[in-house]
Amino acid sequence: MTIKSDHRHLYLQVIDRLKDDIAKGVFKEKEKLPSEFELAKSLGISRATLREALRLLEEENVIVRRHGVGTFVNSKPVFTSGIEHLTSVSSMIRRAGMEPGTIYLSSMEALPSEDDIKRFQCEVDESVITIERVRTANGEPVVYCVDKVPAKFLPSDFLSRQEGSIFTAIEESGEIRVTHAVAFIDPTGYHEVASPILECEPETALLVLKQLHYNDKDQVVLYSKNYFRADKFSFHVVRKRV
Repeated sequence: MTIKSDHRHLYLQVIDRLKDDIAKGVFKEKEKLPSEFELAKSLGISRATLREALRLLEEENVIVRRHGVGTFVNSKPVFTSGIEHLTSVSSMIRRAGMEPGTIYLSSMEALPSEDDIKRFQCEVDESVITIERVRTANGEPVVYCVDKVPAKFLPSDFLSRQEGSIFTAIEESGEIRVTHAVAFIDPTGYHEVASPILECEPETALLVLKQLHYNDKDQVVLYSKNYFRADKFSFHVVRKRV
């Protein structure tokens, strides 16, 4: 069972070995790994090398370490998507064979903040609508969403609808077309608002996807901040050589 030496750093070999063991079912999802002492001994490595490998595996959300309890194998993400194309959360959930749903938490119209004025290039007296929602998969909360849109881009009766796609509402008049978005993804730990809403364990990581959506005039018409459960979602991007 020991690691055989090759030209790479030993901790990289350990990472590959543990990932392979997880893929083969030697260590199953949500299963507790052996102690560091036992694992290091079985692999024939030092505990320092093992700890470095476990640290990197935790950063990749392959494992989760619970203080005073042990190290556990994380569940594989149920939903995965590339971020090259604009696609809805509902589409991701449907592709996984599950039924998407939406729980509306709040919606309000207010004067813009300083960030809103910079973001949307709007005037101080132009109101902005903020919508808080939870997206569900087969009834389970998986994404907490906060969306901001200048009120002038939405139908006058939008706040009374409490349903439907924000994209569709923005494009309803036919005068606006959302063409592209700039996205930023940041991992984060426990969030005092999002984590309880998503029914996360304290150690469950979140992926925060912030997106600025532009129209064909290169104007920001929608700002989204979505908190995804990292044990449910993964994102990837295709990079081409230039």
